[in-house]
Amino acid sequence: MHSSLPDFEMPTEEQVHLAAESFRLLSDPTRIKILWALLQGESSVACLAELADAAPTAVSQHLAKLRLAGLVKGRREGTFVYYRAADEHVRRLLTQGLYHADHIDRGDVSAAPDRVDGTGPVRGAS
Repeated sequence: MHSSLPDFEMPTEEQVHLAAESFRLLSDPTRIKILWALLQGESSVACLAELADAAPTAVSQHLAKLRLAGLVKGRREGTFVYYRAADEHVRRLLTQGLYHADHIDRGDVSAAPDRVDGTGPVRGAS
């Protein structure tokens, strides 16, 4: 069936692995809060800890993982490091994830089908 689609191409194993790793890192609520704050502008660990309602040490550990995955970048100024979202891709990824979550929360079934493949009965229908 898919062979009949002219422009259909599966992603490479490396692309799938890297995307899965990014999604795995975004599965933590504290990381989502940190990234959202960084999308508003550059920030320090202390400020991010306050915004995310988390301990500074925990925020530092989250930032280290996000930086290794290429989702955030740091800039050293003296003894402080200021972080920012890596690029516009991070903004779009997080914005779309939150947009989707908002539609699920409001019961917009067109954004949240019952089955993974997008088919099946409408949520709540019998």
